[in-house]
Amino acid sequence: MSKTSQTFANHKRSDPLFHFFMVPVAVISVIVAAVRLVRFPSLGNGWLVVVAVAATVAVFKIRLYALRVQDRVIRLEERLRLMAVLKDPLRSRIAELSGSQLIALRFASDAELPRLVELTLQEKLSRAEIKKAVVDWRPDYSRI
Repeated sequence: MSKTSQTFANHKRSDPLFHFFMVPVAVISVIVAAVRLVRFPSLGNGWLVVVAVAATVAVFKIRLYALRVQDRVIRLEERLRLMAVLKDPLRSRIAELSGSQLIALRFASDAELPRLVELTLQEKLSRAEIKKAVVDWRPDYSRI
């Protein structure tokens, strides 16, 4: 991926192999297996539908598991970063931030992090609201 300046407008990424190959192949496989079962009913074709659905579920679950692990690592990184950047009394309030808020705060520069944390705690900002409030964007090119 090119290292162009990342912003709220362009920070979302797609993984071409997942989004444009694995998902379509999985969905098409379910459709083909279902059509085959309708046209030629048999135990074997019924089992093919079950296997195609299981493979499709596996594709999505594998992606979800990877994203959950990334979220856990990001939350840990951000807690450590907040401990280093924030001064008391904000430092003592880190535990009040939700996982989703921590994940969104990763885009804020160290300079604006205290202001944004305070705003987030006062106004209970959502992930999208936090990202929109970031002025000096700290890119995350590793997220998939």
